[in-house]
Amino acid sequence: MTKYSERSHYPLSVDSVIFGYKDGLLQVALIERKKPPFVGMWAIPGGFMEGDETVEEAAIRELKEETGIEDVYLEQFHVFSKRGRDPRGPTITIALFALIRADQCSLIATEDAAQAKWWPVNAPLPPLAFDHDLIYAQALSVIRTAIRLRPLVFELLPTEFTLTQLQILYEQVLGIKIDKRNFRKKTAKMNFIVNLDKKTVGGRQRPAMLYRYDEKLYQEFSKENLF
Repeated sequence: MTKYSERSHYPLSVDSVIFGYKDGLLQVALIERKKPPFVGMWAIPGGFMEGDETVEEAAIRELKEETGIEDVYLEQFHVFSKRGRDPRGPTITIALFALIRADQCSLIATEDAAQAKWWPVNAPLPPLAFDHDLIYAQALSVIRTAIRLRPLVFELLPTEFTLTQLQILYEQVLGIKIDKRNFRKKTAKMNFIVNLDKKTVGGRQRPAMLYRYDEKLYQEFSKENLF
């Protein structure tokens, strides 16, 4: 058996794909690289793990250093280790994703980034550094599957929302159009989407009923609907 000290050790990095929702658009947070390699190219926020950091600690630190984002829930979804993914040598990166309200997080390019910016998901992104095009595409695929199985969309919505806002968000994440009548039939069966018995005020649109997500009711609903 090969001794631990004689085994190959590769640099470990973390990359965090942050999705935010604002003004009816699903967006992803990208940073413009200030350091080589790929100076001037856009990239997913991330960097190398340091000392005895855990994956989550490194991801949180890098996000704060590059975008100013703090206190965000992160979830691991894949490991990328293809040869040649980093021109500096073999590296392994652990990829994470998060869903947040974009209006709650004003991106701030700090010490490690020239710029930090939200980019619409359903529009062409700029070419990304390293293999970040692949990481981003897989993250989007993962959340498209996850929102069908878990109530993740409510991480992106304000506390009070309309059913139209909820439908538009699902359409943005899934990249498809959804029939309004069928959508309303499905949501009517979800008792964890609670009618607040009040309507929106102001704006150009006709007042619409407001709803909220109830985590406790969702837990009860999910138990009742197990096969």
